[in-house]
Amino acid sequence: MRRRGSKVKKNTDAVLVVGLIFVFAVLFYIIYNAGRLQGEEQERFLPTGAKTSTSTSLEAKKVVRKSVIAGSWYPGVKSELESALDGYLSKAKVNPVSNLHALIEPHAGYVYSAPVAAYGYKMLEGKQYDTVIIMGPDHHVGFSGAWIPKVTHFETPLGLVELSPKATELRKNSLFTDIPESQDQEHSVEIQIPFLQRTLKPGFRIIPIVVGRANASELAEALKPIIDDRTLIVASSDLSHYYSYEKAESLDRKCTANAPELNIEGMSGCEACGITPILTLMNIARDFNWTGQLLDYKNSGDTAGDKKSVVGYMSVAYFEGVDRKEQEFLLSLARRTLNEYYENGTAARVDESTLTPRLKKVQGCFVTLNKNNELRGCIGHIIPQKPLYECVIENALSAALQDPRFEPVKKEELKDIGIDISVLTVPKKLDYSDAKDLLGKLTPMQDGVVLKYGLGGATYLPQVWEQLPDKADFLSSLCRKSGNPADCYTKKPEISLYQAQVFKE
Repeated sequence: MRRRGSKVKKNTDAVLVVGLIFVFAVLFYIIYNAGRLQGEEQERFLPTGAKTSTSTSLEAKKVVRKSVIAGSWYPGVKSELESALDGYLSKAKVNPVSNLHALIEPHAGYVYSAPVAAYGYKMLEGKQYDTVIIMGPDHHVGFSGAWIPKVTHFETPLGLVELSPKATELRKNSLFTDIPESQDQEHSVEIQIPFLQRTLKPGFRIIPIVVGRANASELAEALKPIIDDRTLIVASSDLSHYYSYEKAESLDRKCTANAPELNIEGMSGCEACGITPILTLMNIARDFNWTGQLLDYKNSGDTAGDKKSVVGYMSVAYFEGVDRKEQEFLLSLARRTLNEYYENGTAARVDESTLTPRLKKVQGCFVTLNKNNELRGCIGHIIPQKPLYECVIENALSAALQDPRFEPVKKEELKDIGIDISVLTVPKKLDYSDAKDLLGKLTPMQDGVVLKYGLGGATYLPQVWEQLPDKADFLSSLCRKSGNPADCYTKKPEISLYQAQVFKE
């Protein structure tokens, strides 16, 4: 009996030991996995590339909106898409503007609309923005308000573009709703992205907004708090649909005339599928006192279709600068100044009380005289010194009489003289480390350059890039103009950059 009891006791002890081991194993498993899962959950919401303190880290979770139109509306292969975009951009001839803030761009298939869209995107080449707001109309679902896709990235054959954190804040506004099915087919936002990827400097993030039945002024008010100088807005819209060529041109004039002029009331009757994005942008531009300019208008009968049933397209830019009427006034003033001087030796007089605030703003400008497409005189003020209209009067005379490179213009030459005016931004000193870094930071066709080295200094307007498109050649020529050796740009001269709004007779 004693032996049997001892055996039972031993069996009981063994069971207890096994039970304790099992309990400890379960507790260890629970604690270990709880910590691991917590680490994974934390990792999921970290920014891309961020690491936790655990030895194993996961990439932040991406929710990618795949392209729904690559291969149909535009080329689906990266190399083919890049080649197509470069071809469209190379054919667009536009004058650069400073402080470009917004565009209206079409959204049909590239063979139809890209020849027009390229005019706006050409003005973006080499520019840097932090945020690009893209507003496009809903074509498929039908809903009230506006919608921002709940994704982290949009994808095109050119790669991924990340959404801005500002999109999350915007979604909190009651104007924004949740319509996930809209992204399954909608093209109006996506079709703008490859152009942005090809023209802008890397690093921008987007806020893609699909607009349904929404109030344009209310949407503008919701967007205004997030707009700064590093924000670009793109309103995506085609114009009239499926009329004859002549009828479409007639209808579209209501859009092309009033959108650049910010005439919101005059846009009534403008046939545009993206009329709400357009009106939203116009409200913002009017409040921020931007200037509008029509860059191009065509319809599908001009690009890739027949003329029996066409769709209209326009490209419009909004920027800080003088508007079309003010440009016409300044060009007329420069012409009148020359005529009156050569007739009676006096300068043109202006009633300042009749001028707009922009014409009275103290601002730098250059006046350029061309004869038979050859330079005949060019003088101006880089640093703002006097009201813009006075700057034009003074430099029109100086370009005709005081440019040391030329003999003074004669009266009989005036009929062959063409006038260009460049309105300048204030130059900003450029920080750079060496000649290679300097070359990398220049943007041809957009940057005017002031170079100072030793006792010499000189400037080239952005237009000079047309004659000297190579950056090294541009700087070498500028060195020589300043009275220095051609390689002075390699010796760390002081460089300042400015932009110009250029217009001509």
